[in-house]
Amino acid sequence: MTKYGLRAQVITYTILPTILIGGLLAAYFTFHRYVQSNDFLINRAINIAEPLAIASEYGIQDDSRTILRRILGATHRKNSEIIKSIAVFDARNEMLVTSNWHRNFNLLKIAPGEGIPEITQVIHLANSIVIQTPIIDESNFLEYQLTFDQPRKMMGYVSLEVTRTQIELLLFRDAAFSIMVVLIGIFGSLFIAFRQARRITAPISEMASVVEKISLGRLNSRVEGDYTGEIASLQNGINEMALAMSTHHEEMQENIDQATSELRETLDLMEVQNIELDITRKDAQQAASVKSEFLANMSHELRTPLNGVIGFARQLLKTQMTANQLDYLQTIERSAGNLLNIINDILDFSKLEAGKLKLEHIPFDLRECIDETMHLLAPSAHEKQLELSMMVGSEVPYDVIGDAMRLQQILTNLIGNAIKFTQQGNIEIQIQRIEQENDTNNNVTLKIMISDTGIGISEKQQKQLFKAFGQADSSVTRQYGGTGLGLVITEKLVNEMKGSIDLVSVPEQGSTFWFTIQIEKNNHNLLAKLPLSQLKQQSVLVYENNKFASRACSQLLNQWQTTLTMTETELLFQQKLDQQYDTIVIGHSQCDNLTPLFDHIEKAQAFTSNIVALINSSDPSIFEVVKSMGATHCLSKPINHKQLANALITEENNQLPPVQAQNFLVYYVKILV
Repeated sequence: MTKYGLRAQVITYTILPTILIGGLLAAYFTFHRYVQSNDFLINRAINIAEPLAIASEYGIQDDSRTILRRILGATHRKNSEIIKSIAVFDARNEMLVTSNWHRNFNLLKIAPGEGIPEITQVIHLANSIVIQTPIIDESNFLEYQLTFDQPRKMMGYVSLEVTRTQIELLLFRDAAFSIMVVLIGIFGSLFIAFRQARRITAPISEMASVVEKISLGRLNSRVEGDYTGEIASLQNGINEMALAMSTHHEEMQENIDQATSELRETLDLMEVQNIELDITRKDAQQAASVKSEFLANMSHELRTPLNGVIGFARQLLKTQMTANQLDYLQTIERSAGNLLNIINDILDFSKLEAGKLKLEHIPFDLRECIDETMHLLAPSAHEKQLELSMMVGSEVPYDVIGDAMRLQQILTNLIGNAIKFTQQGNIEIQIQRIEQENDTNNNVTLKIMISDTGIGISEKQQKQLFKAFGQADSSVTRQYGGTGLGLVITEKLVNEMKGSIDLVSVPEQGSTFWFTIQIEKNNHNLLAKLPLSQLKQQSVLVYENNKFASRACSQLLNQWQTTLTMTETELLFQQKLDQQYDTIVIGHSQCDNLTPLFDHIEKAQAFTSNIVALINSSDPSIFEVVKSMGATHCLSKPINHKQLANALITEENNQLPPVQAQNFLVYYVKILV
């Protein structure tokens, strides 16, 4: 009831009890009156039927229907207001006499197959009541009294039908009287309720009007009138509130005038300070411009001699030197390379900060761009014996238009960090296409995820990742090196490509960096295509015991629609060597022990003429050793899709002569030693 007004509540709470109580009482007394009238009618009918049955005994004995007809007629006339019909039936259930004609005498008769009742029975019909009283032979009454076991003789029965019309008239009269009484009570309650509601709501409406005037700023408004009780308390409260608000308004106006005066003085002072700040800002912008220009120029000036140092250091590494000289020169090359990376990061950061970095818009092969990045980073992963794998979804387009160099820079930063902070395990790159609302037929959104099993990053440290010259932990710089600009540059490049970057990481379990970019599809298809028609339906057996490398290899071969048989255990590989295959691919991760790989190659030679070995190394000498032991092709992990496709459709085995193969084996053994 809270959503209705006080007037409606007062009226409702006043009338509702009257309606409920009056209605319940009227219903109760009406029903009670009906029951009493019905019982009275039945008792009166029984009192008529039973004496009539006694009087009918002699008429049946003498077979005098005239006497019975006179008795029935006299009885019917005296009680005509309730009696509808009277009939006497003999023991054979045949009617002897009736007081009047009846439309359906079967209603008065006992149903066939039923005996005459020993006592009076009452039958309720739709609009009437039938009383059936047995006619008993009382001529041998003393004999019946002496022999109780002998049943009494039934001579017939009297059937009396009485109507309910009189009862219904009485019921309608009582119901009408009850309804009239209830209506009188309701109207009386309404009269009292409206008077009470007017007495309560009138002062409240007046007070509400005064409160509205006060809210509009007319603080001199007051509630007038003489009230008592709670209404008087509410009147005094509103008047006191209006007085307090008026006093407070006057004080506030004085404070506003004073504050306005002080604000004018402050604004004058701020205007002078703004002029000074504007002059300072222009000086700072000029200094920042000079700094950025100096930084860019110095970066160029430093990169030129550093490239020379690195180039000549690499040339010297090809000459014969002592062990100490080789170590010193390698240190010089690494230091110069690190310094060059730092200078490149600073140059890119300064361009991004100045807003002068422009992305290129040229066609390129997305898969080949990523393969090049993986090929450059693979040696670092191989040195730490990390498994580097990549999965590209079938819905990802290869022919795209964008800045391939900047995409490679993003991947290099993220994958390089994953390799840097992972000591063992694997690094997986996943590329998939996602649907966005702003995508069109030519623009697609790619999601690239880099997952590792490295040291991980805590939630507190994650907040520092994308800040310039900062890393998750200060000890990271000392242990792993770096300027802290890589992720900052990566984030800005991703934003330039209309994407976003984020991560999920658990300390000591690993991290997953992911980013999205928008890129344009190239509909001209000018790039070189893979020989899919030759790859389709080729039977290929793959043995790879690393689950990440196995998943990447199986996805690629399934996209080419080859007939693939994938094995991840030694036992399963042995079982599948039961038929000829077009190609058998053997993956091997531990390059410090190639004996298992040689055993697998030897077993596979009997079931194919094309064996492709995938090893976790970039050393050309190891490639030659593997090929000399029977492999048709030897490729480096992670899989380069074009190299693998060419290896599947070509069976060229550039095996060395036996002597040269032995020399490579000796060289390989020396490396291991």
